Amino acid sequence: MLKNDTFLRALLREPVDYTPVWMMRQAGRYLPEYCATRKQAGSFLLLCKNTDLATEVTLQPLERFPLDAAILFSDILTVPDAMGLGLYFAEGEGPKFERTVRTEEDVAKLFVPDVNTELKYVMDAVSSIRKGLDNRVPLIGFSGSPYTLACYMIEGGSSDDYRNIKTMMYARPDLLHRILEVNTLTVIDYLNAQIEAGAQAVQIFDSWGGSLPFGKYQEFSLQYMARIVAGLKRENEGRKVPVIVFTKGGGQWLEDIAATGCDAIGLDWTTDIGQARRRVGDKVALQGNFDPVALFAPPAAIEAEVKRIIASYASAGEAKTGHVFNLGHGISQYTNPDHAAALVAAVHRFSGKKA
Repeated sequence: MLKNDTFLRALLREPVDYTPVWMMRQAGRYLPEYCATRKQAGSFLLLCKNTDLATEVTLQPLERFPLDAAILFSDILTVPDAMGLGLYFAEGEGPKFERTVRTEEDVAKLFVPDVNTELKYVMDAVSSIRKGLDNRVPLIGFSGSPYTLACYMIEGGSSDDYRNIKTMMYARPDLLHRILEVNTLTVIDYLNAQIEAGAQAVQIFDSWGGSLPFGKYQEFSLQYMARIVAGLKRENEGRKVPVIVFTKGGGQWLEDIAATGCDAIGLDWTTDIGQARRRVGDKVALQGNFDPVALFAPPAAIEAEVKRIIASYASAGEAKTGHVFNLGHGISQYTNPDHAAALVAAVHRFSGKKA
């Protein structure tokens, strides 16, 4: 039995004693202990593939902060890497792929990998982390959305304008739909394998879906995420496995996202959480939505912003149900860990957690 299941109960809109909190990218370069472990591993990718070290860095933030959930240490781009695209990380440039998917020939070569073989190291990490957690808090598994994965696969890395994928979307939508089909089938297999290995909740990161125009978002991103939600194993170890859908920049589509069948919607910092709650009602829980850059402000300002977000959520209904506090995107590598500690403490204090 979990010693602290507040996070899972909040996602399922069950009554909780306080608002649970975790941080996207909570195991990362802002922590000196993470940097030391990454140096020991030799590279980011080797760290992801080393079961013991991936377990170690997943647990590191929980040793510092009283967080209410752990998230698997991995990367969304392990999926296209398993498809043979050759993921590597260029120093100072972020993720890159040796091969892109831009032509009919490229698309024809795409395949759904055997995730339990090609991504076995991820499942090994999930199992190992669960043992390391010893039921302290739940473990979150995750994947990129089909569209976000396609952005990297087609662009070959990060992009400012998504020119190649959007050109394909307008000129050859059939090719893009084929890529998204393969990605969707893979993500369903991948998340189900994580659940089987012990993940107690899963999140779909649609990091770049917000770059799409209205209508195109529904066609090229949302419908595929809805298929993933429908294809997931939703119960394990005797309890429901909640699903969170997070589209950065997707605040205008909350009603559509809620209709996918997910349990919770992740919000970035551009949407007022109280207004979001009024729009979706009791259909889903909400996760978010502190601006990660606000963590560079003094602790008093961090606390004021935490208080504002909690009050905004409470203004639209019962305070202690359906809210998971989080950042609106990943924590910056330049964040002072003491400021992250101030955030976590403020969430617990202002939402009524007893000492």
